[in-house]
Amino acid sequence: MCKPVLFAILAVIAWSAVPAPAQAPASPKPLATREMNLLCWQEIGELVPARISTVLVPFGSLEPHGVIPNGTDNLAPEAMARAIAERVDALIAPTLNYGMTASMKAFPGAVSIPEDAYAPFAEAVLRNLADQGFRNIIVLNGHGGNTAVLNAVSVRVANAAKIRILVVNWWTLADDITKAVFKQNGGHAGNNETAYIQAFLPQHIHPERYKPEMASPNAPAGAYMAAPVTSSIGLYEKGQGYPTFDPAQAKEYFQRVNDRVAELVIETIKKWDLAGVYVK
Repeated sequence: MCKPVLFAILAVIAWSAVPAPAQAPASPKPLATREMNLLCWQEIGELVPARISTVLVPFGSLEPHGVIPNGTDNLAPEAMARAIAERVDALIAPTLNYGMTASMKAFPGAVSIPEDAYAPFAEAVLRNLADQGFRNIIVLNGHGGNTAVLNAVSVRVANAAKIRILVVNWWTLADDITKAVFKQNGGHAGNNETAYIQAFLPQHIHPERYKPEMASPNAPAGAYMAAPVTSSIGLYEKGQGYPTFDPAQAKEYFQRVNDRVAELVIETIKKWDLAGVYVK
């Protein structure tokens, strides 16, 4: 065999022995939807927990809210979940649409679930999501009357199932945003809640039905109690929090609140991971 041919063969052998350059890992395929209501069971089985370990769970209520929908406490956390799900890499569980709202039960369309029925049901929802393999359960609560029960059942499920649960009351978390956008305090069905719903559901906001006298300041702690409540718009601070129905404020408020909630979720999971809490 002549030397040129031999050299060519050796060169080919040497080249073939060189490892191919490392390929960057392929990006996960975008999901057609993040809503568990719309995924089939096989899709959920493929995603959880191998691909996704976080779930957003909206909890709400059906009660009067001034001149915005009775389902505001459901609609707000649902919209929030859709707005942040991709950013926090989570699926969205179906909403628990009923809550505890006994003080407003007398108003048309209100539905109140007693605590002895609500608490075990809410706990079962969280426990089943833990059983499905979710490591991080983010409760997006839309109704203040649910808070104490959701806090209690979340602690029980987190400790029993060895998973992590965050309960978010968005209107309190966004208190400083409310004051920055509206230059005053907010209220139940007031400027903040009305603006949040108006941002994505303007066709169901009814300023033509609104009168300022529909609003009342909330009672100072321990001062008095009226059952049922006297107004479906409850101001956190007397003289402040009246709805503005301003589209620009609504858009700004919606975006800033969603950003705040997403940041909280991401930071909380990062802190859990750093602490090594229930890392699987």
